[in-house]
Amino acid sequence: MTKFIMNFFNGLAIGITETIPGVSGGTIAIILGFYNELIYTVNHFTRDLRKHLIFITPILLGVVAGLIVFSSVINYLLTKFSFPTMAFFIGLIVGIIPLIFIKVKTPGRWFTLKESALILLPLLALLILGSLRPVEIIDVSERISSIDVPFMLFILVAGIIAAAALVVPGISGSFMLLLMGIYPLATHSVSSLGVLLTDISNTSLMLDIAKVLAPLAIGIIIGGLSTARLIGKLLKKHYKTMYSIILGLLVGSIYVLFRDPIMFQSGSPALHITIGIVTLISGSIISFSLGKKHL
Repeated sequence: MTKFIMNFFNGLAIGITETIPGVSGGTIAIILGFYNELIYTVNHFTRDLRKHLIFITPILLGVVAGLIVFSSVINYLLTKFSFPTMAFFIGLIVGIIPLIFIKVKTPGRWFTLKESALILLPLLALLILGSLRPVEIIDVSERISSIDVPFMLFILVAGIIAAAALVVPGISGSFMLLLMGIYPLATHSVSSLGVLLTDISNTSLMLDIAKVLAPLAIGIIIGGLSTARLIGKLLKKHYKTMYSIILGLLVGSIYVLFRDPIMFQSGSPALHITIGIVTLISGSIISFSLGKKHL
């Protein structure tokens, strides 16, 4: 039961962070120490079905709970205290970077040209992505009502890409959805689930939610499984190479978060900046302490 509860809270942490564009669920899994086990479970799910179900079920329940229950809380914090809130999540990334650096660097020598390239290339890729302006949708409800089959296929593809990003530490699945213009549709549909539960006979709302979440969920499953299989093989055969890439992605994701307009949407008065410094340091200490136990 203790393991079940712990895995539920692990999933809850991923669900909460995935409501924020720029924060990677894979990074949270590394900080909490179950990333490798999660990848292994997905890749060998049928080998020991009962064991893997016991492990992954509470994580999935936690992710769903985090997305549905805490999306409104995170939305409130980002609306009223965006800078301190985002600074905390940046701190989580900052705290884990030194630990990943230690895993990558061979004691007693500098990085080789290959190791440097493996770090710098994904870093540069995120710098470019972070400089792109996300597609904005002004009237979400009107956009959902006009969704047709071709656009549903586009949502499915977006789900595949987002899931691939979710699995890779340092890349945010929600940020990829934001770049593709799907993030507002997804968050609106998730928040509408609570309204639907109070009026289950509202078939038009149910259809609107299904037009977004059904193809998105299918895409996430396809993208998550295929990417996890690839990463599982790479971690097994090229462990140091993978963590070199992850290091570059983590450093690049800090820029993506600072660049995100959400960080400054509630303004940046002196009090918010002061609190933000405290939350950034707190996040760094938390992730470093947790990561040190597992890495």
